[in-house]
Amino acid sequence: MCRWLAYTGDPIFLSDLILKPKHNLIDQSLHSNSTTTPTNGDGFGLGWYDRHPFPGLFRSIRPAWNDLNLEDLSSHIESHLFLAHIRAASLATIQETNCHPFRFGKWLFVHNGQIAEFELIHQKLLAMIKPEYFKNIVGSTDSEVMFHLALTLGLEKDVPGAIAEMVRVVEGAAKEAGVKESLWMTLGISDGASIWGFRYGSNGKGPSLYISPSIEELKRLNPHIDKKFGDFAACLVSEPIGDYMEKWHSIPENSMIKVSNKNITASPFKI
Repeated sequence: MCRWLAYTGDPIFLSDLILKPKHNLIDQSLHSNSTTTPTNGDGFGLGWYDRHPFPGLFRSIRPAWNDLNLEDLSSHIESHLFLAHIRAASLATIQETNCHPFRFGKWLFVHNGQIAEFELIHQKLLAMIKPEYFKNIVGSTDSEVMFHLALTLGLEKDVPGAIAEMVRVVEGAAKEAGVKESLWMTLGISDGASIWGFRYGSNGKGPSLYISPSIEELKRLNPHIDKKFGDFAACLVSEPIGDYMEKWHSIPENSMIKVSNKNITASPFKI
């Protein structure tokens, strides 16, 4: 399983979350808590929003723990909203275009999980993607297909609705191919203003996903924390980071969460 992180709040340097905290994302690339993939060394990526109308993107096939460019860039890029991802490849090859985040216009997308026996339905799912989105596909992962299928199904207007329909389409195609339980995912999605997180598994057991403690809770633990993060900040992660890992809140199975305008809304993810 891959690992990812999404942050929104006052502008901070990417390194403040990616490099500096205890059990940070780079440490997780070597020592993840996942029993199936404790090492995530098949590339990484950063996507961040700034004053440009679309997000910046940097991806590499190098292991995250062994890339000086990542250390330098994350220590100089400051952003109010960013996503980061470390990859453990499944079937798709190790190449830059298969690294997350995936980008279309102002949208960023990261995924942890898989479509089981993807090779059986890959062609069928590709055929469903509208031409204006299909031309944006440059890799070969199930994750990139999921993103562009969701775009086809209306992601730019209704994120939860498009993701739910994408899940129905994937599971429907898989069942026709004889695969009963086909999809496991946590998703991080952003348009530069909001972050959506999803946790889902066809068998009711999706990959882990956590949200950070509130600033108020962190202030009680560390009165100086607000000097860096202001009056609001939220972070979604595959597994907790920092000195207060036990304070992170697990997002329930088959749930979604939205962080927007300094508000956090959690609800069931219904298919």
